[in-house]
Amino acid sequence: EVQLAESGGGLVQPGGSLRLSCAASGFSFSSFAMSWVRQAPGRGLEWVSSVYSDGRIDYAESVKGRFTIARDNAKNTVNLQMNSLKPEDTAVYYCKRGVYWGQGTQVTVSS
Repeated sequence: EVQLAESGGGLVQPGGSLRLSCAASGFSFSSFAMSWVRQAPGRGLEWVSSVYSDGRIDYAESVKGRFTIARDNAKNTVNLQMNSLKPEDTAVYYCKRGVYWGQGTQVTVSS
């Protein structure tokens, strides 16, 4: 059974940093692309970043230069380091692999 579990969300002031982590199990982690997707209050889903099995990385323009995605195939985890956070980054952040989603973790950027 594929399981994805996010952690690391919280409340942070504008300009601050948070590190999200997604622990994966139930599949051959190194063989699959992993992504982060977010949903802000009252808005639709927004893709944030992906890291592919070959190590390629993509970012949404809205987070490029501020967020860093990294996977650890030995630990079956994918992390999202978020720096220079803005109020518009406030959202529930989800880890996903294809059709499989984690439960999400809330990130709130507010003074």
